[in-house]
Amino acid sequence: MTPPADRAGLIAGTDMPTQSWIDRALPRPARPYARLMRLDRPIGTWLLLFPGWWSVALAFETLAWRWDSAGRFLWLMALFGAGALLMRGAGCTWNDITDREFDAKVERTRTRPIPSGQVSVKQAVAFMALLMAVAFGILLQFNGFAVLVGVASLAIVFVYPLMKRVTYWPQIVLGLAFNWGALLGWAAVRGDLGWPPVLLYIAGIFWTLGYDTIYAHQDKEDDILIGVKSSALKLGANTRPWLWFFYGMAALLIAAAGWLDGLGPAFWIGFALGVVQLGWQAAKVDIDDPADCLRIFKSNRAFGWCLLLGLTADLVP
Repeated sequence: MTPPADRAGLIAGTDMPTQSWIDRALPRPARPYARLMRLDRPIGTWLLLFPGWWSVALAFETLAWRWDSAGRFLWLMALFGAGALLMRGAGCTWNDITDREFDAKVERTRTRPIPSGQVSVKQAVAFMALLMAVAFGILLQFNGFAVLVGVASLAIVFVYPLMKRVTYWPQIVLGLAFNWGALLGWAAVRGDLGWPPVLLYIAGIFWTLGYDTIYAHQDKEDDILIGVKSSALKLGANTRPWLWFFYGMAALLIAAAGWLDGLGPAFWIGFALGVVQLGWQAAKVDIDDPADCLRIFKSNRAFGWCLLLGLTADLVP
């Protein structure tokens, strides 16, 4: 029997689609693992990927159509895409392992593979290890300094799921983890770090504070009942002015990174379009409507594309 769906095509009260390409294309034994990776909900992969893509584009000086420039650029972008998919999957699996008791009590997450009994904890740990091993193989394609930068992110990834138990600001730790690509992308291109990627990294943390606070408003009632914390609970009805602050700081820091890197008009056009998109989010989100929070949260993909297109267009000679 197919579970009842809401108007968004999700299992009623949850964040899982009633039917997706996973159900149509994958054999039944593989489906719970695909759902552990959130392959049917790709927005998290995009949010993890964009800072790395931005940083790769920021680090390049030009995109002349030769293999040593355009070819290398496309190869790095492909590696970051595959790495983001795998590491997001590993991170979600780790999150579900550590949160399995909470997830079973929360309406939106109760049907996830571990709390619903489709995947055991041992199976999930083995699957996470496999994803991380493949991701490490991708990381080894970069220079030695970039490999060290990438490995350094693991401590944050493993700590993040525990933060909602001890602080109202787990979104800060999520930002530290999800925007690590802003450091790794530059390191993969140039073999060092500088102020532009550092400013981009800090900007990404503020961006994450904004979008994940919006996301967390979906769960605020359940979070109160089970005793976990979030920025949505901390800010409550005062969320909107804080969204303006978070997104405003993200915009200022991205602008500073672009200015330090000497970027041209194409970047500033993409940047301006992205700022408009962030302002639309802060102005329009209804924090008391879970469906609207999810819609606005997912719209951050548009912001990511605006900034990436501006950065990439600026490279064209």
